[in-house]
Amino acid sequence: MTGTLIVNNLAGLLIVSSLLVIGAKRPKNAALFYALQSLILVLIFIALAYTMKAEELFWWSGTAFITKVLLVPWIMYKALGKLQDPRADTPVIGLGWLILIAAVIIVLSYLVVDSVHLPVVEGLKPALSVSLSHFFLGLLCIVSQRNILKQIFGYCLMENGAHLTLALMAYKAPELVEVGIATDAIFAVIIMSFMARRIYHTLKTLDVRQLTALKG
Repeated sequence: MTGTLIVNNLAGLLIVSSLLVIGAKRPKNAALFYALQSLILVLIFIALAYTMKAEELFWWSGTAFITKVLLVPWIMYKALGKLQDPRADTPVIGLGWLILIAAVIIVLSYLVVDSVHLPVVEGLKPALSVSLSHFFLGLLCIVSQRNILKQIFGYCLMENGAHLTLALMAYKAPELVEVGIATDAIFAVIIMSFMARRIYHTLKTLDVRQLTALKG
């Protein structure tokens, strides 16, 4: 199996893990599925490093493992695990419609990427289309969920898509840049987790439709 085939196959698993994150009813389960997705992303970085002979990606994969596979899910699990609001667990869009919309997003992303001539990622267009669709899947998670915590995971999905795009298009980026990009998720998640906890303790809800007190 060639390196490009491994990368493309692993990218396909990212889509499956995204659907698991979006479909998870409890934030704790979503955190575990996000950790699994981040591990797949790390494996893609390692495969790309061997395929493209880009040693910089080994640094990136190590940093991503520490931040995305370990720290971010742990922060989410510990900080948000005690916040429970069963009323907010039902998504705005049903699971069947979510899967259908996700399939449309994936197909459209592939058609867009396939129509563009990109020598730098020749043979890796399936992975690039996954990275593009990943951004929109994260956006889908944000707009389809009533639970604030699940919306935070939507942001995390969008960020993973952006990381994969950058790894495919700029795999020779300096190590310092890659390390900085891989650690930005920690600060974003800490800030959003703090805000979610404040909202919950103040308004006793995680349902975005109940946040009318923030108006005016």
